[in-house]
Amino acid sequence: MINGDILRDAIISATNNLANNRKQVDDLNVFPVPDGDTGTNMSMTLANSARELEKLSGATAGKVASVNASALLRGARGNSGVITSLLFRGFAKGMENDEFVTAENIARALTLGVEAAYKAVMKPTEGTILTVSRVASEYANQAFSDGKSEIEVFEAAIEGAEKALAETPELLPALKKAGVVDAGGYGFVLILKGMLSVLKDGVMINSAASASEPEEEQEEGFNAAGEFEGEITFTYCTEFIVNRDSECEKEPNELRLFLETIGDCVVVVDDEEIIKVHVHTDHPGNAIENALTFGPLVHLKIENMRDQHERAKHDAETARKKPAKSADRTETFTPVEPTKPVGFVSVSAGVGLEELFKDLGVDTVVSGGQTMNPSTDDILKAIESTPAETVFVLPNNKNIIMAAEQTIPISTRKVIVLHTRTIPQGITAMLTFDPDSDNDTNAIEMEKAAERIATGQITFAARDSEFDGHSIKKGELMALLGGKITYVDTDLERTVLKLLKQMIKRDSQFVTVIYGEDVTDEQAMAIESQIQEKYGDKAEITVINGGQPVYYYIISVE
Repeated sequence: MINGDILRDAIISATNNLANNRKQVDDLNVFPVPDGDTGTNMSMTLANSARELEKLSGATAGKVASVNASALLRGARGNSGVITSLLFRGFAKGMENDEFVTAENIARALTLGVEAAYKAVMKPTEGTILTVSRVASEYANQAFSDGKSEIEVFEAAIEGAEKALAETPELLPALKKAGVVDAGGYGFVLILKGMLSVLKDGVMINSAASASEPEEEQEEGFNAAGEFEGEITFTYCTEFIVNRDSECEKEPNELRLFLETIGDCVVVVDDEEIIKVHVHTDHPGNAIENALTFGPLVHLKIENMRDQHERAKHDAETARKKPAKSADRTETFTPVEPTKPVGFVSVSAGVGLEELFKDLGVDTVVSGGQTMNPSTDDILKAIESTPAETVFVLPNNKNIIMAAEQTIPISTRKVIVLHTRTIPQGITAMLTFDPDSDNDTNAIEMEKAAERIATGQITFAARDSEFDGHSIKKGELMALLGGKITYVDTDLERTVLKLLKQMIKRDSQFVTVIYGEDVTDEQAMAIESQIQEKYGDKAEITVINGGQPVYYYIISVE
C-alpha cells in the first residue's frame, strides 16, 4: 500500500531528480537569450515544496498531496513552474482525502492536473509540457480501465509522457530545427521517474548538489526587523500556518479581525486547506489561542523584533558600505494595512529602474527579471506589503505574468495583473494611470498604452543556436524587437544604431534608452551623442541609467 509517507518521499525524490538534471533541461531551451531557464524554474518551484514535505510525517496521501500543492503554488517561478504547480494542484484534488495512493486516484489526479493546467493557459501550445502531461494522463486512464495496479498505472503514465516528449519536435518546428525535445516536457518526465523510483522500488533519488554550491532559494517569511528607521510598536513578529479544520464553520476573516485588535501588520491569506498568518503583537499567545479554534498550527515562528533591531541595523549599515551588483539586491517587504484605494507593485532588476518605477508611483518593487523569476510568494508578499485596497501588478516580463496571476485568489487585496511584457511597457502603463478613473478603466487604458510601445533590447547569446533564421554563436550580441531576434552583431555601438533605425518611424516622438550595469557612463554618453545627432530633430531623446543585468540596452520608441 502506498501511504502518505511513501508519496512524500516520492515527491522529494522527484525534486532531487529534477535538480540533478536541471542543467540538461536548461540546455534544451532553444531561445538563446539568457534567462531563468525551464529547468531552473521548475527545480526551484519543487524545492519550495520539498522543504515543507520534509517536516511532514504520518499524514495521509491526500494530505501530502494537498501540502505539496499549496507549497508549489507559493513557490511557483516562471511559466514552467506555474504549470508544474497547476498539474500538482489538480493532482491534489484527485487524491482528495484518500489515505492511500491507488490506481484509481492516480488516473483521476493526473486528469484533473491536466485540466487545471490547460485552463490556466490562455492559448495552450501543443508540443510542450501540456502535451506531455496530457498524453501521460491518457495512458494512465487506459491502464486503469484495463484493471492495472497503481504501479502499472504510474508506469503507463511515464510511457505516455516519454512517447509524447519524443514527438514534441514534430509539433514545434523550432524544436525540430534545433534537434531537441521540449524542455518543460522533459522536466515533467524527470519528475514522474523520480516519483516512480520510490513508489516501485523504494529508492529515493538523493540530491547531487555540492554543499559548496550557493543556495538558490532565500529563506521564506518576512524580515522581523522591518525597516530599521521605523518605530517598533509591538515586540513580537508572529507567523504560523493553520491547517484548517473541515468541521470549523468560522471564516478566516474572523481571525484577521481578532488579530487587528491585538497588533498590527496583520496578513491573513487563506485557501481551501490552510490559513497563513503574520502579525506583530505583544501577546503572541493570544494570537495562537484564537488561531487554534480554526485548526492545528504548523511552522510556528515568533521573533523578538526589539532584540533584533540593533543587530539588523548594524548588518544593514555594513551592507550599504559594500559595493554590490543590482542583481544581488533583495527587497524587504513589511506587511501593512491598506491606507489608500490604489497601489502598485512592479518587477524589475537594477537600482536605476527601481528608482524610476518608485518615482512613477510604484509602492513596492520586486527584485527579479530575466535571469531570476520571482516566485508567486515573492509577488504575494509585495502585494500584501502595499498599503492599498486594490493593487496593480506590473510583471514586465512575459515569463512572470502567470506567477503574478496566481496571487489573485490568495491575496487579501483586490489584485489586477497587467500583461506588461517589458520594462518600457511597465513604464508607459504607470504614466497612463489616471487617479480620477475607476480601476477597470485604468486597467484597460494602461494595457492599451503598453501595447503601443515598441521595445528593443540588446543582450548576448547564452548558447550557440539556430533561431529565427539566424546562426548565433555564444557571446555574440543580439538585437531583439518585440521579443524577436532581428539580427546578430559583434559591435555594441553599431548594434544600438541599427536597432534604432528599425524602430524609429515618421511619427515617432519619444525615444528612451535605458543602459545596463555592464555599460559605462562614458559608453552611454557616446551613444547618446550619436543618437541625438541622427534623431534629435525628429524625437525627444532620453537616456537613463537603469543598472539592469543581462540587457546592455533597453530601448522604447513612442
